[in-house]
Amino acid sequence: MSKMLPIAAALLFFYGTVALLGAAGSQAAVVEHTFVVKQVYIRHLCNDTLATVVNGQFPGPPVEATEGDTVIVHLVNESPFGITIHWHGVKQRLTCWADGAGMVTQCPIQPNSTFTYRFKVDGQEGTLWWHSHVYILRATLHGIIIIRPKSGSYPFKNQPHMDVPIIISEWWQRDLMKVDRNFSNGGNFDDNPAGSTINGKLGDQYNCSGVVEDNFVLNVERGKTYLLRLVNGALFSEYYFKVAGHKFTVVGADANYITPYTTDVVAIAPGETFDVLMVADAPPCRYYMATLANQPPLPDPQIPVFVSRGIVQYTDIPRADADRCRDQPPQMPEMPNQHDTMTTFYFHGNLSGLPTHPLLPQLRGRVDEHLFISLGKGTICREDKPSCKRGGSDEAIEVAYMNNVSFRLPEKMSLLEARQYGANDMAVQELPTRPPRVFNFTDPALIPVGPGVPLEKLEATRKATTVRRFKHNATVEVVFQSTATMQSDSNPMHLHGHDFFVLAQGHGNYDPAKHVRIYNLVDPLLKNTVQVPRIGWAVVRFVADNPGAWFMHCHFEFHIAMGMATVFEVANGATPEDTLPPPPSDLPKCIHKKE
Repeated sequence: MSKMLPIAAALLFFYGTVALLGAAGSQAAVVEHTFVVKQVYIRHLCNDTLATVVNGQFPGPPVEATEGDTVIVHLVNESPFGITIHWHGVKQRLTCWADGAGMVTQCPIQPNSTFTYRFKVDGQEGTLWWHSHVYILRATLHGIIIIRPKSGSYPFKNQPHMDVPIIISEWWQRDLMKVDRNFSNGGNFDDNPAGSTINGKLGDQYNCSGVVEDNFVLNVERGKTYLLRLVNGALFSEYYFKVAGHKFTVVGADANYITPYTTDVVAIAPGETFDVLMVADAPPCRYYMATLANQPPLPDPQIPVFVSRGIVQYTDIPRADADRCRDQPPQMPEMPNQHDTMTTFYFHGNLSGLPTHPLLPQLRGRVDEHLFISLGKGTICREDKPSCKRGGSDEAIEVAYMNNVSFRLPEKMSLLEARQYGANDMAVQELPTRPPRVFNFTDPALIPVGPGVPLEKLEATRKATTVRRFKHNATVEVVFQSTATMQSDSNPMHLHGHDFFVLAQGHGNYDPAKHVRIYNLVDPLLKNTVQVPRIGWAVVRFVADNPGAWFMHCHFEFHIAMGMATVFEVANGATPEDTLPPPPSDLPKCIHKKE
């Protein structure tokens, strides 16, 4: 792993892209890249797989900037698919047109077309990431975003010697477009990745015909501190991350500083990012870094166990120990059980933010909007029939929902364009404030699917394009309630265009009479993605101060493809500084399908 260079007044080349960066402490600069999206063959596990990537790389090129910089990315689409790029976690203040959510903020960039994304990275420092937001293509279309402080130093005592991006992902050897159609149409749910990766490498536990896959290798020196920038870019799973013989100090989450938290394991859900300090203080030798995907136990549907390994390798091994370290396998960390969902619950629950955020006084005051959103799975009748057999019947399609509404993307124009131009012919419904009926949301008896089971009376769901509209500067509270309908999985819920404060989490059914009193209004964690616990709940609050149409969805790919999503629309304010400008002139146009 090559050392990440400090910010300097120079022309820096990163993985074939060009970034113009100002010196630390100087005025904001422009960071400019060209992303060429095309298909290339990548060889893993004795197979050459056709993958859609940026600039021929998996993962894609990093975007590195200093807080306050302007980022310009010219996207050239040489793939056969319509493409958008979402800058995950970037707040996009008054630049909703650049958010890159397909059919929410823009139509896809068509093959043999170009579009330029322009936005600023203001008020954020740390790690974010970018990924495709059309279909399931983000499996290979993703990369890291690093935002460094203007001062050139971090607000914690132990300054890192080096940045180390760690992107946890999956390797697929299937037709991803077919996989996406399967999920969208309630079809085959046996589609699984071939393995998991660290920085695009499967690791030496994968072996095909005697050919061992490469490990990601991090060379370290004893006594030095390394800033691990963790990203979960996987489609399917939350992962545990450990390095044998080492502990971590978590100092950032979703590009927000947090109260430092010491641990030997990080639980990271799809869409989340963490900044983690690791001191190289173990006896100099070789150590595995490992990832393990967790999942709920039976009777939930089970997927294969996914593990990947990299190596932390000391470069200053004493001569007397060199032969031993070279000849013996690296030490492997003791990982949690794959069905252990309590470790992630406690990890996320132990994190706290900083008590000095300027929005906290407003968050402690009046709440203007209250939403209770149930997250689960149900069924709709095929061909939009008004009634059908359910309970596992072929007459029904399995979908995911928010408050029993499964989200349908528009087709003729994006929702943001409809907002801009007042398109009254777009069929949009309001997301309900609460689910249509109250039941024991977390009853495990609701997991099995079949005729005569308790779920059958609850699984009827509908499809719609849902939007929830908020006045500018409204304080919004959302209770996310995970359910056990058809599965009891957790739900990593991501909001575009805003960060929210995570006030509380718990297991079972949310009860305001008991749980409001445990809200953390002193130093709540500030995130853009909240891991709603398995058969549990989480409460978030945010200030709707960024006008636009912002996607809110689960970051498990099967959930978003099946409809666990909605759009939060924020009105303009009273001044030009609070009003979304018109769209850029090169905004892509939708290509309508022939009837």
